[in-house]
Amino acid sequence: MSAPESRTNAASIDASPRPSEADRERALGVLREGAGQGRLSHDTFMRRMELVLTAHSSAELDAVLTDLPAEGRLAGLALRTVGRLSAFTVRLREAWRTERLPGLALPQLGQPAVRIGRAPGSDLRLSDVSVSRRHAELRHGAQGWVLYDLGSTNGTRVNGHRVTGGVRVKPGDQVAFGSQAFRLATG
Repeated sequence: MSAPESRTNAASIDASPRPSEADRERALGVLREGAGQGRLSHDTFMRRMELVLTAHSSAELDAVLTDLPAEGRLAGLALRTVGRLSAFTVRLREAWRTERLPGLALPQLGQPAVRIGRAPGSDLRLSDVSVSRRHAELRHGAQGWVLYDLGSTNGTRVNGHRVTGGVRVKPGDQVAFGSQAFRLATG
């Protein structure tokens, strides 16, 4: 090949657009989908993934995916719809469960700290094995009610988040000591 021909070939290779990261991600998604549906073996998936990651042009990406159909608009819409419905049912179930939790009245102001646990002498004694002997403490401070975990084994949670140290609570919050859950209410 003469020098002018090699420059022409190099120029034609450089003229094709390099794939963007979004193009590569889309191609990898098609490969994952194909492997998940059993259209690609593990070895084929790995070889093609390497080709996608090292592709120098969009044409090379297209060649890797020629026998795998891309997700259609209708299929994508159906998957997104199912995902949204699933998320809605989870939120609805959680709201229903929260409303059905037994109420736990916050103590009257001026009352000393309320000790929560399985030990005799606890102000709120819970006899469940998931509750530690000295599990938690509820105190009223200048900023309102604060719930402290006292190093319990199975944890104290407020609105689904594990408490480390203390956290402010208010009526309507969901609190759990081990597996015992309550909804805080005014006293």
